[in-house]
Amino acid sequence: MTSEQAIVKSEYQAGKFAFERGKYREAVQHLEKASALVARNTRLGGEIQIWLVTAYEAAEQRQEAVALCEQLKRHPHSETSKQARRLLYILQAPQLKRPQEWLTQIPDLGALPDNDSQTRLGSDKVSKKRPSQTPVIPEPIDLSKVNTKDNRFIWVALIAIALTLAGLIWSI
Repeated sequence: MTSEQAIVKSEYQAGKFAFERGKYREAVQHLEKASALVARNTRLGGEIQIWLVTAYEAAEQRQEAVALCEQLKRHPHSETSKQARRLLYILQAPQLKRPQEWLTQIPDLGALPDNDSQTRLGSDKVSKKRPSQTPVIPEPIDLSKVNTKDNRFIWVALIAIALTLAGLIWSI
């Protein structure tokens, strides 16, 4: 393996790793480097470029993703061209409007101080201002409203079992 192939593999792996960790811009950089160093018409070149399309889309670079998909539709490796056509179909689909109540707002945790021991998990210091938790006592059940009638299911089941056993014993 030449040093250029090793660089391609390491950039490709670094791009995939960054993408899987949600670092999309970093993934784009690594995948672009790997794509520039590999022959684009090879199977590995197509695979890297497909990852690059998804990284472009995740990094909100839709125009670059669509343009690369258009090129990859004519890739000599059939699996790559098929994936490019599918991705292009998804990228060009109209964006649906979602109602606000469907979305979950994630609070900005950047404003929290880093060294505050009371906000960190696993801190040895315990805050003195914790509210005392009182145990929840369930309401008592009124036994006069509980149905205690025998529904005769047990007797029917026992008779059915006894008849089955008697039939088995008799047939032996």
